[in-house]
Amino acid sequence: MIPSNILVTGGARGIGAGIVLELAKCGHNIGFCGRAEAATAAGFLAELRQKFPGKFAYFQCDVSSETDRAKLLDGFVSEFGVPDVLVNNAGVAPDVRADLLEMGEASFDRVLGINLKGPFFLTQAVTKLMIAAPDADKFRCIINTGSISADYASINRGEYCLSKAAVAMATKLFAVRLAEENICVYEVRPGVIKSDMTSVVTAKYDKMIAEGLTLQRRWGMPEDVGRVVAVLVNGSFGYSTGQIINVDGGLTVERF
Repeated sequence: MIPSNILVTGGARGIGAGIVLELAKCGHNIGFCGRAEAATAAGFLAELRQKFPGKFAYFQCDVSSETDRAKLLDGFVSEFGVPDVLVNNAGVAPDVRADLLEMGEASFDRVLGINLKGPFFLTQAVTKLMIAAPDADKFRCIINTGSISADYASINRGEYCLSKAAVAMATKLFAVRLAEENICVYEVRPGVIKSDMTSVVTAKYDKMIAEGLTLQRRWGMPEDVGRVVAVLVNGSFGYSTGQIINVDGGLTVERF
C-alpha cells in the first residue's frame, strides 16, 4: 500500500491522538494540529518518530480562524504535499455545561466556530487542492468526527449537540458535491469515549455503562475510533461515501 499524506485536526490528544496512532501503525505520513504550542506535542511527536516509519509533523492551529487554517495548509503542503486525506477531528465541548435557557452567545460562537465552521471551510480548502492536483494512484477522502450527540439531546450542552448535528449534514453535502471528483466523505460517530472531554463526567458514565447504557459494557477508547478511521483511509469502503459509522458499543441500538 502506498502511504497516504494525512492531515488530522485536534490530533495531539484524546480521540485525535488515537486516530494518529492507528494511522501511524499503517505507515502513513501524518501532519496533525492543535491549539496548543508545539512544545506541548513534542513528546507525542518524538514517540511517533521513534516507533513508526512514516513522516510526522505538528502544526499549531485554531481551526475556527481563517488565518490559522491558511497557515496550516501552507505548512502541510510544504512538508508533505497535497493531502490525500483530511480527518476533521478537532472539537470542543462548552466550557460551562449551562442549561439551555442560560447558554451564552460567546459559548455558542466558540463551539460552533471550532466544531462546524472550522471543518467546513477546511474541507472546502483541502478539496480544492485535491481537485487541482488529481492523483489516480491515491484513495482520497474526507472523514468527519461526529458524535451521537447529533441525535441525542443534552440540554446542558446544546451548542455541542447543534454543532454535531450540523457536521452530519455537512458530511452529506460534501459527499454529494465531491462524488464527481472521486473524493469520498464519511462521518465517524463516537459514543462515550474515554478522553479529556468526558473526564469531568467519568463517574456518571461509569454508572450508566454498568447499568446497560451500551451493549458492550465498557468505555470506548480513542483507539476504537482510530481503527475505524484507518480502515476508511485504506479505501475498503470506497463505495460507501456519505455514510455514518457508529463507534458506540451498541449504545444507539434500539431495544426493549
